[in-house]
Amino acid sequence: MRRALLLTFASFLLLAPTASAQEPRIPAGVTAAGIDVSNLTLPEAANRIAFTFTTTINSPLSTRVAGRRFLLRTKDVDFKFDAAKTARRALNAGRTAAGAPVNVPLYVKFKVAKVRTYVDKVEKGIATAPRDARVDIKLTKIDRIEHRDGRTVDKKALEAAVIATLSDPAANRKLRPEPVAVKPKITTGSLAKAYGTILTIDRGNFKLRLFKNLKLSKTYGVAVGAPGYSTPTGRYTIANKAVNPAWTAPDSPWAGAYRNEVVPGGSAENPLKARWMGIVGGVGIHGTGAPGSIGSRASHGCIRMTVPDVIDLYDRVPVGSPVLIGN
Repeated sequence: MRRALLLTFASFLLLAPTASAQEPRIPAGVTAAGIDVSNLTLPEAANRIAFTFTTTINSPLSTRVAGRRFLLRTKDVDFKFDAAKTARRALNAGRTAAGAPVNVPLYVKFKVAKVRTYVDKVEKGIATAPRDARVDIKLTKIDRIEHRDGRTVDKKALEAAVIATLSDPAANRKLRPEPVAVKPKITTGSLAKAYGTILTIDRGNFKLRLFKNLKLSKTYGVAVGAPGYSTPTGRYTIANKAVNPAWTAPDSPWAGAYRNEVVPGGSAENPLKARWMGIVGGVGIHGTGAPGSIGSRASHGCIRMTVPDVIDLYDRVPVGSPVLIGN
C-alpha cells in the first residue's frame, strides 16, 4: 500500500508543471529601449533591464549654452526608474502586437514642474536684455549709440529636450542648445526714422538748429531769455503748437501794462507773432515783432525767431520732437 502511494505521488510530480513553466513569458520580437527581452519571464526581463540601464538612466545631464554649464541630477527632478514595470509594459505590448516586433520605452517618472525650474535656471543664467539704439543729442551734432541684441534660450525646446533625454538611456546627456537673439525695439538702422526731427537751442551762440534724420538740416538765429528770465536748459519735447496764438501775459513786471492780461492772437500788441511751439512751463518758440532782438538775451524765457523763420520752421517740427536747450 505504501509503495503504491509513493508511486502515485512520484507520478504527480512528473506531471505537475514547474513554477518557471507557469511564469508568463514576454512574446518574441519585444525589446525594451532596444534591449531584447523576448521569451523572458517578468523577473528575468526586469533583471536584464535593470542591469543594462540603471547606471545610464540615473546619470546626470548637463546643458551648456553661452559658455556656461548647468548640471541636472536625477534627484533634482524626483526621478524614478522601475525595471519591473518596464518588463510588465513589454509583456503587455507583446501580447497586443500579436507577433509583430515592438519596442517599449523604459518606465520612468519625474516631476515636469522641476524640469521647468531647471530650464528657468538655465534661462536666467544666460539671459541678457537687449539695448535699444539711442541718440546722444549735442548742440551741434547728434551721435548714435549702437543697439545691442539680448540673449535667451528657447525654453519650450529645452524643456522638451530635457524630458526626452531623461526618458531615453541612449540619448546624449550633454545638451547644447543655441542661444536665441532678442532684438531691441529700436535698432541702429531705425534710429533716423525714430528720431526724424530734433531741435537744439544754443543759448550762448543764439542758434536754433534743426536736425532731420540725425543730420543738420538748417540753422536759425534766435533770441533767448533776458537776465533774470533765463531760458531753461535741459532736454524737452515740443508739447503743443498753434498758429497766431493768444498771449497770456505773465504775472511779472516784464509784461508791463499787459501783466496778467490775455492778448488775442494776431493782435498787433501780441508779442507771440505768427507761430507758437510750446516746450515747458510757458516757454516756447515763437515769432517776434522785434527782429532786432535776435542774437541777444531779450525775452521772458522764450526762444524768439523772426516771423519768416518761425513760419518756415513750424511745419518742419511735429509735436513730440525732442528739444535740447543748452549753453
